Amino acid sequence: MRHKKGNFTFYFLLFSSLLCVLACVFAAQSAAVEFQPATPAIDKRGQANSGEPNVVETVCELIYQGQFDAADELIGERSWLGQLAKIVQEYKGINQRRQSARKAAYEEQLAELEKFRAEADSNDVNDIPAVFSVITRACEFADDAQREQLLSESFVKQVFQQAMDSALEFESEGKWLDAYTHCYYWLQAIEADNEAYSDYAEQLLDKASIVASFQDSPCETREERYEGVKKEMFVLSISALKSNYVSIIDYRQMLTKAIRRCELLGEVMKFPMDDFELMIEDSKSLSAWSAALSAVLDEVERSPTGISKDEFMDVFEEVLALNATTVQLPRPVVIAQFSEAALSALDPYTVMVWPRQVRDFEKMMTNEFTGIGIEISKRKGLLTVTSLLPDTPAYNSGLDAGDVIEAADGVETKDMSLTCAVRKITGRAGSKVTLTIRRAGEEKTRDITITRAKIIVPTIRGWQRTEAGRWLYMIDEKNKIGYVRITGFSAKTASGLEKVLVGLEAEGLKGLILDLRFNSGGFLDSAIAVTDKFVEEGLIVITRPRSWLSSTYASAHKKGTHPNYPLVILINSGSASASEIVAGALQDPKHKRATLVGVRTHGKGSVQGITHYPGGGAQLKYTMAYYHLPSDQIVKSREAMKKQGRKDWDIGPDIEIKLRTDELRKMIDIQRDNDVLVKADHDNSGASLKKHTVEETFAADPQLAVGVLVVKSKLIQAGALVSNVN
Repeated sequence: MRHKKGNFTFYFLLFSSLLCVLACVFAAQSAAVEFQPATPAIDKRGQANSGEPNVVETVCELIYQGQFDAADELIGERSWLGQLAKIVQEYKGINQRRQSARKAAYEEQLAELEKFRAEADSNDVNDIPAVFSVITRACEFADDAQREQLLSESFVKQVFQQAMDSALEFESEGKWLDAYTHCYYWLQAIEADNEAYSDYAEQLLDKASIVASFQDSPCETREERYEGVKKEMFVLSISALKSNYVSIIDYRQMLTKAIRRCELLGEVMKFPMDDFELMIEDSKSLSAWSAALSAVLDEVERSPTGISKDEFMDVFEEVLALNATTVQLPRPVVIAQFSEAALSALDPYTVMVWPRQVRDFEKMMTNEFTGIGIEISKRKGLLTVTSLLPDTPAYNSGLDAGDVIEAADGVETKDMSLTCAVRKITGRAGSKVTLTIRRAGEEKTRDITITRAKIIVPTIRGWQRTEAGRWLYMIDEKNKIGYVRITGFSAKTASGLEKVLVGLEAEGLKGLILDLRFNSGGFLDSAIAVTDKFVEEGLIVITRPRSWLSSTYASAHKKGTHPNYPLVILINSGSASASEIVAGALQDPKHKRATLVGVRTHGKGSVQGITHYPGGGAQLKYTMAYYHLPSDQIVKSREAMKKQGRKDWDIGPDIEIKLRTDELRKMIDIQRDNDVLVKADHDNSGASLKKHTVEETFAADPQLAVGVLVVKSKLIQAGALVSNVN
């Protein structure tokens, strides 16, 4: 009896256990119904039990290539692809709203243009820049046929002709910048492919920069600006370039640009300027200078065998001697103008950093300086504090975001450039600066004295900053999609990103948006370290100098690699240098780690080095190598491609979303508001701090909105997206 009873107990317990297990399974399945669509399940291979294998992968691949119409057609009546259908419809909704806004904006600009047409008399347009502004915006909002029709209108042609006539008048008075801003700035904006307009605009800017280089500013006198400039610095720079520049140097091209700059220098000297004592009144000496330069240039261009380095240096010496016997301009001025023009013939990134420029240059490269810890801008011509940096002297002073800085140490900022203002406000650690500020709603100004300290500008940002200064990185809490904006690649960027990623992953991160828009680059090592976080193995970038035998190879390491969650990178024409390395490597066919959304990057395609070889406190930044992506394709530079009439430079997006200027302005305004940090006791006369919701941020940023749709598509493909997403 005992034995039988024991068996009964055993089987009863076993049966009870099985019932519990089955109950748990049924409960789990029942709960799953609340989060999964009532459609056939999609397994890890993207195959549905509908009998249509791989259709999910095909639809997703079309989305990742920006072919939303094709994806929509393939989805068709397949109701079990409801989540992907919703993604496509959301994209179409974004596109339709943008198209409606474009059409409305175009009609608005036509109405504005009609007002100007009605106001203009038979021979004249009163405000050319204002009319040009309307024409430029109308061209941007127009489709190809509308644009062609607009530019063929007699009134528009009249504006073009009148602008060019007025530009000639400005030039006859030596007002080069006015000729540029009233005419050629607009002409090249409207017809970007017109080389005649762009070349002439460049020449006007060269003349204007020459004038500016001779004028005193609130930050330095013209004598101080050229302080320490010596011939030997340029001579040593040319020697360094001969063996270290990325390609064989065309000295003839360098001389051509340098001599033409010197000719412009003489042309500018004909005209009087305010507080300008260097005007050349002796027409004979000016004629002799111009004639001699023309003869030298003719000889250079007719040289049958090209120009050697020694011949280049001989011509440099000859130009300096001609200056001494004719116009007698300050020697450092001629050296600087000749040198800068000659180096610009190589590429835009090979430059002399003269002794007085070194401090600003190093601050830009390291994102470290001694100052007070504010971000400033020129809003409506006023020097304005746009944001504070946490735990800095400014944050702990009476200064606040929105304050207008009217003076720095008693020097008015009204006519100061941003660069000059930065110089005035920054300074030696421990020293003090007194800012005269005006706050909204207050009649009187106030003086705030702040002690400077070492400031490190963080390069890692989120989508919004709280009032306490903490960045928010999770932009889609429901689906755990993170957002990280990298503003530059400094020595601390990779470690800063690591900290953020670890935090996001602890919150359950499932997908990531990496925003590299407007990131102009920084250190190569930093770009490599950032890329290494997302790939386990293989090449990241190859840097190839002139001698391929000296190529260097940077590879990924498995240790420290983050999970393989969906990754989207946002790029635009402001993404350059190190940004292009990160975006290009992660998009490369060897890794296929990221999908790129936006527009083609800047097109730098090269790596720069810095040498102190020129001596005397000067530095030379020069192009030392081109870089190749993991699949060994060279990243083409903008300059090289433009010379061939091509536009396929550098890194192109997988999904192209081109923002109009009005959209770009709105996106930047929203981003700026979300970035602002004010003091904890911020009052500003009761003005509320502007912060925008995620929905408002998406509405103002189509590139970001589409990037999130791509991440969601990848999550759907992996079966990781909640079904009730809005």
